[in-house]
Amino acid sequence: MTLKQQLTEDMKAAMKGGDKHALGVIRLMLAAIKQREVDERIELDDAAVLAALEKMVKQRRDSVSQFEAASREDLAQVEREEIVIIERYLPEKLGEDEILAAIASAKAETGAAGPADIGKLMGVLKPMLAGKADMGLVSRLVKQSLSN
Repeated sequence: MTLKQQLTEDMKAAMKGGDKHALGVIRLMLAAIKQREVDERIELDDAAVLAALEKMVKQRRDSVSQFEAASREDLAQVEREEIVIIERYLPEKLGEDEILAAIASAKAETGAAGPADIGKLMGVLKPMLAGKADMGLVSRLVKQSLSN
């Protein structure tokens, strides 16, 4: 079952179960996926759906920080609850040790040795870790790894 099919099934279950909050968030996710499909005139695969969901989580985290800065804890809490529902559909994130192991493996594969090779290394790591790791953290660890 694809991720889109899973979302559709969960939407139906939320409708039947009367879970209006989850239903609203799932509808938002499906709308974002559909919008991207219409804009790009393609059918999204699971990797692209994960990318769309990750983008939604990032947007909500940004909103939480802005709401907290504006002392609007009520709105920040709503965003946090949406993040929890969206993250149910994302794979477990890799820990720092697992990311470092992937970096070491990619370094051996590409022969990357210095800061000039960051792009080459990230080119190998991005498809391997997409959806499984925070790419900001991966980038920071790659830079540390190549500067040592």
